[in-house]
Amino acid sequence: MRTADIRSRFLDYFAARGHTVVPSAPLPTPDPTLLFVNAGMVPFKPYLTGEQEAPWPRVTSVQKCVRTLDIEEVGKTTRHGSFFQMNGNFSLGDYFKHEAIAYAWDLSTTAQADGGYGLDPDRIWVTVHHSDDESRSIWREVADLPDERIVARGDEDNFWSMGVPGPCGPCSELYYDRGPELGREGGPAVDEDRYMEFWNLVFMQYERGEGPGKSGYPILGELPRRNIDTGMGLERMATLLQGVDNLYEIDETRPILDRAADLAAVRYGADPQADVRLRVVADHVRTALMLLADGTSPGNEGRGYVLRRILRRAVRSMRQLGYQEPVLGELLAVARGCMAPSYPEVADAYARIADQAQGEEDAFRATLKQGTTVLDTAVTQAKQEGGRTLPGAQAFLLHDTYGFPIDLTLEMAAEQGIEVDRDGFTALMNDQRERARADARARKSGGTTDTTALRALLDAHGPTDWQAWTALTTESSVLGILGTAGPVPVAREGEIVTIVLDRSPFYAESGGQDSDAGRLSTANAEAEVLDVQRPLPGLIAHQVRVTAGELSPDDRVIAAVDPEWRLGARQAHSGTHVLHAALRETLGPTALQSGSYNRPGHLRLDFPWRGALSPTVRSEIEEAANRALRKDLPVGVRWMTLPEAKEIGALALFDETYGEKVRVVEIGGAWSRELCGGTHVEHASQIGTVALTGESSVGAGMRRLEAAVGIEGFNYLARERDLVTALAAQVGAPRAELPEKIAALLDRLKTTDRENARLKAQATTARARELTGTATDVNGVQVVTTTVEGDAEEARALATAVRDLLPAAAPGTVAVATAKGIAVVALNQAARERGLDASALIKALLDGRGGGSAELAQGGGLPADRVTGTLASLPRLITTGN
Repeated sequence: MRTADIRSRFLDYFAARGHTVVPSAPLPTPDPTLLFVNAGMVPFKPYLTGEQEAPWPRVTSVQKCVRTLDIEEVGKTTRHGSFFQMNGNFSLGDYFKHEAIAYAWDLSTTAQADGGYGLDPDRIWVTVHHSDDESRSIWREVADLPDERIVARGDEDNFWSMGVPGPCGPCSELYYDRGPELGREGGPAVDEDRYMEFWNLVFMQYERGEGPGKSGYPILGELPRRNIDTGMGLERMATLLQGVDNLYEIDETRPILDRAADLAAVRYGADPQADVRLRVVADHVRTALMLLADGTSPGNEGRGYVLRRILRRAVRSMRQLGYQEPVLGELLAVARGCMAPSYPEVADAYARIADQAQGEEDAFRATLKQGTTVLDTAVTQAKQEGGRTLPGAQAFLLHDTYGFPIDLTLEMAAEQGIEVDRDGFTALMNDQRERARADARARKSGGTTDTTALRALLDAHGPTDWQAWTALTTESSVLGILGTAGPVPVAREGEIVTIVLDRSPFYAESGGQDSDAGRLSTANAEAEVLDVQRPLPGLIAHQVRVTAGELSPDDRVIAAVDPEWRLGARQAHSGTHVLHAALRETLGPTALQSGSYNRPGHLRLDFPWRGALSPTVRSEIEEAANRALRKDLPVGVRWMTLPEAKEIGALALFDETYGEKVRVVEIGGAWSRELCGGTHVEHASQIGTVALTGESSVGAGMRRLEAAVGIEGFNYLARERDLVTALAAQVGAPRAELPEKIAALLDRLKTTDRENARLKAQATTARARELTGTATDVNGVQVVTTTVEGDAEEARALATAVRDLLPAAAPGTVAVATAKGIAVVALNQAARERGLDASALIKALLDGRGGGSAELAQGGGLPADRVTGTLASLPRLITTGN
């Protein structure tokens, strides 16, 4: 059975039993604790934890997931894959253990001809928590399982929680016996390779308290509403139903592996080390395809870095297999064929995907060349200094600056007999990550790093009544005030705190739109709103600076958005949509927004594209955007289901999670149609203007457009006009003729520069001839010393010119110093053969400073009053052999 059929069979089964089918959420997740969705329940977490009211009582999905914590194990074992799909059925306060167990058993064992998976019921084992007698009893009743195939296990294996106070409960797992050839008899407690887990049923029925680890925390009692969260590993079920040994050999992965083996001219199964590399390639190429399809772009931070690492590991593994040519385009095309039956968007976006991947591969090939040079230099230096270890700081520099993977540094250093200070590297990486995490936590929580107090406010008062789409001012109550250490009873003048209100007109930063500015005020107090965030689903947190009086919980305040700020924000966000549509109109549908940021007056938009845009293309994009403004296209908002939005061609942001209903913003109907939660103008003409201010590269295969909009757009154009007018006046030409006039002036400057260089070279040669006549014999060496008024370049030119004019057969040494304290020493070949060294001489002259080659060296820091004495010491240094 094909993996795509296993997937559709699961969804059909639960749809027929009253479950709403929900499409997979994108891999990038807005959850601040995660980079990517890493479990099937992640999109449903707000409903499972009670943070939000669930829109359905029972739901089913096949969720795309990425886990990279154990990426080093990919390919080495048959259990680790960086991309996987999780079939899930969820009950949100509806059915519980009996139905969940019955559904799992029925679908697993029903014959394939009747819509099931047809697993042999006599080969299925289950585990239950040792305290869960209820589940054991249900398994006996539903499946007639003997006691020896119902295995009791402890908290580590069969009790679920999120690691923090909140919902928890026992779980029951289904395993399939794959036969004695794969391991020992005795069930999953004995051998989890032979007995493969394929389905986990989590029974959320308790609330847990504080406590570390997977056990040892108190159970506070029963939940008011019990939930079911199940996860069937799609790849694991495919492994079982397709009769293959592991997840790398199923129909969605094996074709990639086989094509990689063909290209590298190796046979899978012939060499264990080559097999590991082939599995890495197959896994990573499929993962990269899905991440790229969901809008992640290679980069140096966060999600982008994970994708970059995955792509580069795939390329490097192919190189280790002996294949040196570009390879991602070839392998991604195979992966597309494997995944498109389940995810048609992979085929739709493939041109963009392939282009981004090719750009990243080209960049990595250049990185390998540059990084190898840096690494070789560092290794040589370590050996020269008598060491056998490359410092962790050097490995971190290679990683952070040159994008050189640490495993590549380890391997290449080992090939040259050098170890790497891995602990030092890891410490630097951890420091960097912790700084980034702390910044992100503080940002997401509105300035506080602990969301516990915020969650308490949410639990006590419910979600914020958020009115940013309809109001600029609200009468609100202060529900809580938080400082950096937690709740505070009062906020005084000058203090910066986080305030939670019962209702708010302020837009919280999201979807690329910056947060609103404004004020909170009472009769006796005033506070400036600095930032607005959504640290928890449904909760708005306002970071404010108290500018007068005091604010306390329960105060009634007027919350007022700065109307000019909001107008500018609406113009910028709508301008981003307009620019995106103009970009796609000009470049085609592959120029899909992959990131944006907008604030009053300014916007930026990132999109996949290889190579800079020409001035002509930039002008065409700008003209298309402003043409939409001149047409005064209407801006409308509609609510619909996500499938309905996709059906009409609405574009979705990849890092957003959508509920049952989504908000579609249209500008000119189908011309611009995007899922968006931001604030917008009513008509395109209200944007004012879109003036492109920049276009640049932000990574391999990724470009960034920047623009000024509204009054800032007009101001930018006015400044450009004034600049052109001033230049035209200075060069004495009409504005229309300014380019030709400036080009002519530049040509004249280049001609003058060339003439000046020629005259300077003549003067240097003439002076060099004079100086050769001043040479003195020092122990058989012709020595010339002098000073120049110019810079280091002039000193080097004069020194080398004198050296080259001295008789080649006689050892010659020239020293030139500048008035700025720079000294240069040049030697001819005869002097080198005599045993002299320019680098040693310059260091002796300058008290250890300076360096260079044996023929030419320079250094600085020579005080003006020491120039004459320093040059005069050169003969003595030559006589004493440096």
